Amino acid sequence: MALACSDRKRKLCPICASPIAQATAALAKLKTIWNDRNIALSSKTILMRSLVMSIFLHACESWTLTADTERRIQAMEMRCLRKLLGITYRDHISNEEVRNRTRQAIGPHEDLLTTVKRRKLKWYGHITRSSGLAKTILQGTVQGGRRRGRQKKRWEDNIPEWTGMTLGAAMRKAERREEWRELVARSSVAPQRSTKTGICEVR
Repeated sequence: MALACSDRKRKLCPICASPIAQATAALAKLKTIWNDRNIALSSKTILMRSLVMSIFLHACESWTLTADTERRIQAMEMRCLRKLLGITYRDHISNEEVRNRTRQAIGPHEDLLTTVKRRKLKWYGHITRSSGLAKTILQGTVQGGRRRGRQKKRWEDNIPEWTGMTLGAAMRKAERREEWRELVARSSVAPQRSTKTGICEVR
């Protein structure tokens, strides 16, 4: 389960790249729907979630999220939002303005990166409380050490990174369902990147 992605060469691992490519293809195939002014935005939003986002989020619990992966997830979401609103990059409208217009049009919604983080944390809690093979694989160790130099990011490295806890403390916390649910709600909120400053801001 510990699927590792390396960001040495800033290449997305195939496990994460495939859903992005498939969702992008689905988005392009439905171009006539996004351009149809007779279809209400609320209907387009439902179609976007069921026909595009569902493809993208399939098995996202197994992803190892690096900084580059997170940027690509946010870029995928922005591509979808621009399609919904009929905004192209030639219009020179910032990503922040696109988010504001989206909130005005369809109301508050969970951003894509937050959804990925929340699903992964929830799955981690579920596996930790179980007693099957997945838990054995997740918590198991093998002989030997890691090689010298910069290490590849491991699947479980995201857990302490998002929760601010050690892996052992997070494991004990996950045993208590209600406490873990509260922690997931706090830890999965994704920062938004400002297009002007490059600084991440938590919404």
